[in-house]
Parts: sequence; C-alpha cells; structure tokens
Amino acid sequence: MNKVLIIDDEAQIRKLLARMMELEGYEVCQATDCRSGLKQIEVSSPEVVLCDVRLPDGNGVDLVLKIKKQFPQTEVVLLTAHGNIPDGVQAIKNGAYDYITKGDDNNKIIPLISRAMEKALINRRLEKLEAQMERRYSFQNIQGNSKLIKEAVSLAQKVAVTDVPVLLTGETGTGKEVFAQAIHSGSARKDKAFVAVNCSSFSKDLLESEMFGYKAGAFTGAQKDKKGLFEEANNGTIFLDEIGEMAFDLQAKLLRILETGEFIKVGETKPTKVNIRIIAATNRDLRKEIEENHFREDLFYRLSVFQIHLPSLRDRREDIEQIAYSLIDDFGTKLSRKAVKVSDDFIEALKQHSWKGNIRELRNVIERSLIVCNEEELTLQDLPIEIQNSHFEESAGKSYSNFELAAMERRHIARVLQYTKGNKTETARLLKIGLTTLYRKIEEYKL
Repeated sequence: MNKVLIIDDEAQIRKLLARMMELEGYEVCQATDCRSGLKQIEVSSPEVVLCDVRLPDGNGVDLVLKIKKQFPQTEVVLLTAHGNIPDGVQAIKNGAYDYITKGDDNNKIIPLISRAMEKALINRRLEKLEAQMERRYSFQNIQGNSKLIKEAVSLAQKVAVTDVPVLLTGETGTGKEVFAQAIHSGSARKDKAFVAVNCSSFSKDLLESEMFGYKAGAFTGAQKDKKGLFEEANNGTIFLDEIGEMAFDLQAKLLRILETGEFIKVGETKPTKVNIRIIAATNRDLRKEIEENHFREDLFYRLSVFQIHLPSLRDRREDIEQIAYSLIDDFGTKLSRKAVKVSDDFIEALKQHSWKGNIRELRNVIERSLIVCNEEELTLQDLPIEIQNSHFEESAGKSYSNFELAAMERRHIARVLQYTKGNKTETARLLKIGLTTLYRKIEEYKL
C-alpha cells in the first residue's frame, strides 16, 4: 500500500488529514516535528510527505532540502496557514513537489497527493531500473571464480577508472562486449553513451559513413547531414568489436582520432572534434595481421596501451557450473519457467564439453535445454545429441572413433529418442527392435 507521512504539530489537523488520506486508500504515518519526521521517513519509507511549514524544531521549507538530500525519490508537499510567495518559491527550489495553503486549498489536497504519489512511484521504478542496469553492466555481472577470470576482471577494474584505450583479446564468445560494458560502467563516463560497433558487419564504404557520418550531397542518396557513431558517443565510450576486420585505409582515420581527437566526415573539409574513449576487441592475432600487412602497426600500439586477454571457457571449466546456474535463472525468468532442478549428469556433461563457442555457445545450449525440458528437472536428455554423446564416451572411459559400432549405435539411438521426445515405444518401432532390447541399450549406453 502507498504511504503518506503527515508532519504537523497540531493533533487535530493531523487527525483530519490522516482520515482524508486513509479514505483514499493510503497508508498513513504521522510525526510532530522535523526530527521525528526524518526518523519516520527512514523507518517507513513513505512515497509522499505532507508537511507543515511551521514546526516546533524547525521550518518545513528547510526540511524539504534535508528530505530530498537523504531521500531523493520521496515527494514533499508543504502546507502552511500563512502562505507567502518567497516561502513558496524557496520551497520549490529546495525540491518540494508543491506548496499550498491550509483551509483555502483543502479541496486540492487529494488530487495533489495523487499526482505527487504517481511521480514518486515513477521515481522509485526508475531508480530500481537504473540499479538493475548498473548491476547488469557492472563487473558483478561477470561470472566465475577461476584464477584466469579473476585476473582479467582485476585488470579491467584498474583500467576502468582511467581514460586510456583498451584492447580486449580472446576467442569468439568469451564475453568481450560484457567486459567493455563493465569498463564503461566503472568509468567517469558511465552516465554518457556507450556505442558498440561490429566492424565485420559493414562493407568498407558503409562502415566509414556509419562511423564518421557524412555531409549532405557527399554521395548519391546523402540528402541531409548525418551524425556518425563517433559523434553519437561523444564524451562516452565507443566499443569497436572485431577491429581486425576494419579496412586498412579506415584504420588511418581511427589512428587520427586516437592521436588528435579529430576526424573528417565523408564529404566534409573541416575536422569534427570528439572526446571519446575507445575500447577495441578482436579474436585475431593482430601481430600476425601486421606481418601480413592487414593491420597498421602504429594503430595496434595506440589501441593496445592496455591489453586484456579473456580466457576461453574450456580453460576455466571450474566456472562452468556457476555460469550455467546463472543462465538457467535468467532464461527461466525469460521463458516463464518455474524453478527447475538440475541433474548431476547435466552439469557433468557441460563441464566435459569442449565449448568452442565459449559462453555464447553455453547460453544457446542452456536456453534450448529449458525449452525442450518437459519435466521439472534438466537432465542429460535435454542437451543436444553431440553433448550427450561426448558425455557418454567420457563417462565410459573410452575414446570411440566415429567408425566404432558402439559409438555409432549410441548416437543413433539418442537421436531417435530425441526425435520421439523420449517415447520409447515409438523409438523401438522406428529402430525396428524390440522394446526390451531398447531398454537394455538405454541402460548400457546410459541414455
């Protein structure tokens, strides 16, 4: 229930106002002076405070300033028996929602409280969303307790508070954009824009116009000026993913920005100045790209002032279980699934898999498993066939080749079981074997 705090030293007025608020469905708490009012806000967390101007231990106009400083999401409406313009102006400057006179404005109190309550609830929802967004993009969102990931996080936290360029390296799917977001979130630029660009997603000409913008008439179809992504990210951070894919001649423009903070738009003659932090990422060996004349050496040294390598998932298998449970929670909410149990063989199979696609692949597998899961528990059978097979072979202590009969038979039975959604009678019919034989094979191959 939404709460209103009434601060007034006159008992009769408090009682009248409280009754009015309660009839409107509000929960009401009361205080008689500034000191008890602040304490009541701390204890009860009311959305709206209805406060008298003249109080035994202070002035309501000054109290507004204290309330807004300590509880910025709370809205304050001031009441006075002797309204005057200077007090009203100062009250609004101090952060009051409104200022009304007792008696003359009694009919306005309920609509005013309703509007103040609506604003306070919006404030609190925004505060909650901002806190969620901050957690989502902070270092707290990076899962894992392995030495390798802790070292990477520690380096990222140290460089976040600076303004130097950062180069993130590592295989595809290791979370380079998550790290870039966390570095931005931990910097002084966190309230400014974070713009992510995948350099492999555009042709050379399109990437140039998207990144740097253009003047009207610069080329056919350029009917008006367009801001580039570097301008959009001004005073913030730009994340250049797959930087190794950037065309060689565009790299010179990027180098100029790093050195001077300036670039020239397509079709423009005057430079545009920006204040921007650059975080780049690649899954390529840029030193090898330099040797093959695909990447500028001077740009590499400017980008890699601070380099962080993100470990592959198979190099930190001890983190897989924690990451998996976190993803199960996230996707469970997204898919409106009730809390599901997780079997030991499900987790064990995840730990044994090679994860060439790293965390991105793990995300896809977890989401798929929750979709196909028919029970209240995630089991080995909910995983893709290739993960089931590799788990079976690992658990059996064998290294089956693709040509060995047991491995081939196991894979085929698993595929048919998955096709029939676990219907053993239908599986036996499709395999043209007896149901008893199928059960024996399931037991033998631990399907």
